[in-house]
Amino acid sequence: MIPPVHPVSVGDITFGGGRPFVLIAGPCVIEGESHALTLGASIKTIAARCGVPYIFKASYDKANRTSLGSFRGPGLVDGLAVLARVRRELGVPVLTDVHEPAQAARAGEVVDVLQIPAFLSRQTDLLVAAASTGRAVNIKKGQFLAPLDVRHAIRKVTESGNPRVIVTERGFSFGYNNLVVDMRAFPMMRELGYPVVFDVTHSLQLPGAGDGVTAGLAHYIEPLASAGIGAGLDGVFLEVHEDPSRAKSDAQNALPLDRLEPLLRRLTRLDAVVKGS
Repeated sequence: MIPPVHPVSVGDITFGGGRPFVLIAGPCVIEGESHALTLGASIKTIAARCGVPYIFKASYDKANRTSLGSFRGPGLVDGLAVLARVRRELGVPVLTDVHEPAQAARAGEVVDVLQIPAFLSRQTDLLVAAASTGRAVNIKKGQFLAPLDVRHAIRKVTESGNPRVIVTERGFSFGYNNLVVDMRAFPMMRELGYPVVFDVTHSLQLPGAGDGVTAGLAHYIEPLASAGIGAGLDGVFLEVHEDPSRAKSDAQNALPLDRLEPLLRRLTRLDAVVKGS
């Protein structure tokens, strides 16, 4: 049995409550305004055809790149301007991550969901600052945390007066240059009472295994996403790119755009069976 959770609404989209899963998708990092708009529009069209609620995601700054010379993004000011335009012109909610408490209020003026990066999921000041915006807060569970340990991060947000919490699994550190997803983690985290999302593409990273870049195993996206939906998810998080080989971040674990629709159709069928709809 899938444990029930308190639904969390983001605009017209609701996570949990037995509703169909939500798609959170976009490029890893903002590569440019036209790219974000074009890719976001394509994903929106595909998601609509598949009947899947959609939230656009992209980072304005990738502060944890493997190499000092790696592309980090346009930065806070220019990046938020791009995200504001995506939200306005595409008419979809937008998610982005914040790395410092001082960024939260400014980002909260633009986006619908503030995301706490996995490596920062214990940072009290960051969690409290995100909570204080009133925006939905997506906590990525640290690669070093057991599933139920994320309850402490959840409490930091809820005890700051914000009940709009989503929790995202992105794999456990396991041995050298590897992440492993334990399917038991999804019902365990759902037992905490909040919607659970599966970051499939980041879970397929091989951190530090590349030559100054993060390697990945994108060919396992479909089976891993399917297994997660089978475990009863409220959302699926995917990095999508029209040409992953040219992506400026996480190229080796991004889903090619032309594989998105077949995957969503498969996942919606599984989701309907699991949730009895």
